[in-house]
Amino acid sequence: MKDKKQINIEVGTRIKCAREKAGLTQDRFSELIGMGPKSVSALERGTVGISLSTLQRICQVLSISSDDILFDNDIAENDAQMLTTRLTRLSSEQFEITKEILNKLFEAFAISGK
Repeated sequence: MKDKKQINIEVGTRIKCAREKAGLTQDRFSELIGMGPKSVSALERGTVGISLSTLQRICQVLSISSDDILFDNDIAENDAQMLTTRLTRLSSEQFEITKEILNKLFEAFAISGK
């Protein structure tokens, strides 16, 4: 069984990975979850543990499950779910703009063969 320190390090690493996948800086992430940047840094390094309320806020902001943070799941498996959740939160106008951008991007990929 893993000790508390090792669990904190693993949880912190998963939080950092999920934050980076979401394209958030540590400063912006700290604002969104209502913590100071130093506290987020300590959390990501595993020098402190995570409370349930903080875990809940992190999962809401990153559109992920607490299982992704607490257990050794591959966060990449949930990328499509995260994107879908983010798209549903957009206004109609923002969604249409995003859809146009994505369609242009997909067309560019098809033309370039990538």
